Amino acid sequence: MAIISVPYHLDEYLPDLNIPLPPGRDVTTVAVALPDGDTWTRLGRLYESVAEAVAQVVRKGQVPTVVSGDCTASLGTVAGLQQAEVDASVVWFDAHGDVQTLETTASGYLGGMPLRILVGYRPDLISERLGLRLVPENRVVLVDGRDLDPPEADYLATSEIRRCGVDEVSADVLPPGPLLLHMDLDVIDSAELAGLRYPAPAGPTTSSVLDAARRVFATGRVVAVDIGCTWHPGHDDADGLRSRLLSALAAEG
Repeated sequence: MAIISVPYHLDEYLPDLNIPLPPGRDVTTVAVALPDGDTWTRLGRLYESVAEAVAQVVRKGQVPTVVSGDCTASLGTVAGLQQAEVDASVVWFDAHGDVQTLETTASGYLGGMPLRILVGYRPDLISERLGLRLVPENRVVLVDGRDLDPPEADYLATSEIRRCGVDEVSADVLPPGPLLLHMDLDVIDSAELAGLRYPAPAGPTTSSVLDAARRVFATGRVVAVDIGCTWHPGHDDADGLRSRLLSALAAEG
């Protein structure tokens, strides 16, 4: 298992993000000089490097664990898997839907769009640059997704993306083929995990999320893990929860 650290929130470099990576692991840090231009151009450059790092790990027969400050890095993760000729389905743990579009978002936050981009939205924005092929909707499972904006709820009601709760995760609900396990840590109840950018109350416990992740790993089909440490920089790990979370997920990967 190899860890790829991407200390960014979108195109903002965050060296003080405080990602407590497990000790004794092979860690590659992606930190590149980003060009002038719009955010999509800058993200395209960043995720090209993420994709290259992922592909190198996969070609060695290892499972990459990509750890970043948001969920958009998953675009680079999937592109890297595809470069290594691995056509992965997606299991997306998140309190949010991440299926906004430029046309539907009220905030303009690009971090609310990566899952929608993965299933084919506006490939001209970044997918074409990354060589990213769409993941069919029927090969995606959204786990939790309790905090949806109305346009997201409307889209999911008619899409082929399957939805389930954390406790419902089982081999029966998972999509076929190799799996990318994406874990936005804000899926955990915000009362347990402090400092989140977009906290969502009334969520599952840390233990139930980890148990569900272990059931995904138990299939033997996980080819990459993508972890969104979606908290503000500057928060310490006083209770050690972040360290335990990342250690547990990395150990499984």
